[in-house]
Amino acid sequence: MEHLRFAYRATAIAFLVGGFWGVTSLLPAKEHPTTVGIAPEKVADYVHAVVQADRSFYTTHIVNRMQERGIVAATEHWEQENSLPLPAQFLQHSGRLVAEGGYGIRYRLIGFSPIYQRNAPATEFERKALDLLRRQPERPITGIVSSGKKQYFQAIYADRAVSSACVTCHNSHPLSPKQDFKLNDVMGGIAITIPIE
Repeated sequence: MEHLRFAYRATAIAFLVGGFWGVTSLLPAKEHPTTVGIAPEKVADYVHAVVQADRSFYTTHIVNRMQERGIVAATEHWEQENSLPLPAQFLQHSGRLVAEGGYGIRYRLIGFSPIYQRNAPATEFERKALDLLRRQPERPITGIVSSGKKQYFQAIYADRAVSSACVTCHNSHPLSPKQDFKLNDVMGGIAITIPIE
C-alpha cells in the first residue's frame, strides 16, 4: 500500500514539475512518443539568433565600451598587438570553433566587397543570395546545397554594419574595395550551413 501511495505521489510530482515529458520519461522505451524533428529553417533561425546576440553583446558591451574608455582597442592584428578582436573576427573565430566541434553546423561571414578573399561568397548559391539580400535584406535566402556526396541546408542572413567599429574598419582599411559604408548598411551575409541527415 505504501508503494502505491509513493507511486501516485511520484506521478503527481512528475506532472506538476515536468508535465507530460516528465511522465513519459518514466515509461519503457517502446512506449515513448515518436521524436519530432525541427525544420532546418527553424534550426538556422535559432543559430542566427544566438550568433547575432553574441556579436551584438561583444560589440556593444566590450569593444565599444573598452574603446570609449580608452582601456583597449579592437584591431585587426589583435593577437600581436594585445588588443581585442574586431567584431567580424569574433564571429569568424567562434564559427571556426563551432565547425571544429564536430556537429556539422558551420557559420561564417561573406561580403559583397570583402577585405580578404576568404570572406567572398564561395558558391554560386552564396553569390545569388548576396545579390538578393542587397535588394531584400529582411528575410534569409535558403536552399539545399551539395558538397561531395553530402547535402546541406544553407541559410544566408543579411549582415548589417551594427556599430561604428564595423564602418570604421571597412572604410579605413587599405585593402577594402568599398570605403563608404554607413551604420546599418547591409555589408554582406551570415551564411549558416546545417547537415541534412
